[in-house]
Amino acid sequence: MISARVFSVPTRDEVSSRDQAIFDSLQKSVGFVPNLYAYFAKNETALRDYLALQNRKSTLSTKEREIVNLVTSQINGCRYCQAAHTVLGKMAGFTDAQVLDIRRGRAPFDAKFDALARFVASMVENRGKASEASREAFFAAGYTEANMIDVVIAAGDKLISNYIHNLTELEIDFPLAEEL
Repeated sequence: MISARVFSVPTRDEVSSRDQAIFDSLQKSVGFVPNLYAYFAKNETALRDYLALQNRKSTLSTKEREIVNLVTSQINGCRYCQAAHTVLGKMAGFTDAQVLDIRRGRAPFDAKFDALARFVASMVENRGKASEASREAFFAAGYTEANMIDVVIAAGDKLISNYIHNLTELEIDFPLAEEL
């Protein structure tokens, strides 16, 4: 019988001094070091690289980025990121009901956000080949090509964390998100 690999999260003492500083910063700002971020520190540069990508300047608002994160995480079946971004989505100002709608790939409470959620859902489900209707609705809602590029970058960022968690099944250290 072959046993399944168990993936572990490194402690602060087990990571580089540069990553220890990041752990300290996360501890101060978030109150803990999320398991997924800690896992990235198993690679010499991954945590810094990932955080640089995640924290880059964007044409998208915080709410719009959370829409991308929630839709992408739902489609990719990442329970960890669904949990984390449910918390972050509420911190950004979405209600519980709105977060659930967004995870379903829609935002009926706001026409512009709805166009974004539907575009992201179509893009992620079709591996970058969003439907013509979702693209047209996205642009008709006032989004630009610069916004489209940022949507792709944000979805790519989320794809990385979704895949890492889906591969490792690390313990979810956020309140679990409601299953859809």
